[in-house]
Amino acid sequence: MSRRPSQASFTPVHVIAGRVFSALERFLHVEAVSGLVLLVAAAAALVWANSAAGDAYERLWRAPLVFGVADFAIAQPLHFWINDVLMTIFFLVVGMEIRREIHEGALSTPKLATLPLAAAIGGVIAPALIYSALNLEPMLLRGWAVPTATDIAFAVGVLALLGRSIPGGVRIVLLALAIIDDIAAVIIIALFYSGGLHLIGFLIAGIGVMLVLGFQQIGFRSAWAYVVPGAIVWIGLLKTGAHPTLAGVVLGLMTPVVQPRSRERPVDAAARALNDFGRRAEGVRTDPRELLQHWKSLRYAQRELLPPVVRIQTSLHPWVAYGVMPLFAFANAGVNLRGVV
Repeated sequence: MSRRPSQASFTPVHVIAGRVFSALERFLHVEAVSGLVLLVAAAAALVWANSAAGDAYERLWRAPLVFGVADFAIAQPLHFWINDVLMTIFFLVVGMEIRREIHEGALSTPKLATLPLAAAIGGVIAPALIYSALNLEPMLLRGWAVPTATDIAFAVGVLALLGRSIPGGVRIVLLALAIIDDIAAVIIIALFYSGGLHLIGFLIAGIGVMLVLGFQQIGFRSAWAYVVPGAIVWIGLLKTGAHPTLAGVVLGLMTPVVQPRSRERPVDAAARALNDFGRRAEGVRTDPRELLQHWKSLRYAQRELLPPVVRIQTSLHPWVAYGVMPLFAFANAGVNLRGVV
């Protein structure tokens, strides 16, 4: 005996709400929308920083935010938690996108990868040479590495704003260029401006990388299993003196791009789990608790249908596009121009 709800059981409110949420979901998946949100956040930061309440803007990001318990608490300014912690998730998504293109895309061969690599090298050398030519005084010349860095978040925001008007291959090349350029700039700044990189940090990061590789060999497929190893990589890079958000790039490039081997094809497992769940759910007096095991099997099979790099990137994309990136823009674009113009 079937207990499927009839069409009449849905009220007009349910129908309207379903249509609204469906339209909102489609709207949020338009890339140009996320780019527009990023620009609005940056504009809001500029307006606030140059308003009469500009001091409040500065105080907000310098305010300490504490995480932890008792002696194990970490206190850092709010600006640090956004730029060095949340942005790691952004770099993770970008790293996974680059990983997919290295596997089968615009960066899959050395010939294709030569262009962004050469452009990135030029993007580091040319600004440094131009700066050095215009600032010959010894004190000013020390800042030659400042213009070598590229703001990847805003570069991605502009690409998102352009949407489908640019070819996908061009987008990937520009992303690769920005990442290579940013890594090179971070290494330069760490080597020439921070007293060098610390070996202990590399050892800690190496432990995290080995844990990730070990978990992959064992067969841990849940993304949550890699949170602790990823945190160890992040702490290690922070200890080195380099920018810890590069941990996101490292982890993104290590994310598998193919489904793990299994005794049963993911499609067959999903079909079997769906059939088992459907037969059990059609029962007249089915206890919901009896469906739990079949529901778990269905969720597991559903997870295995997509490669980890696609599944995780798709899950994180809305949070990055509408949370991390606008917050980053709002925290960093508020440049005080009152003394300049």
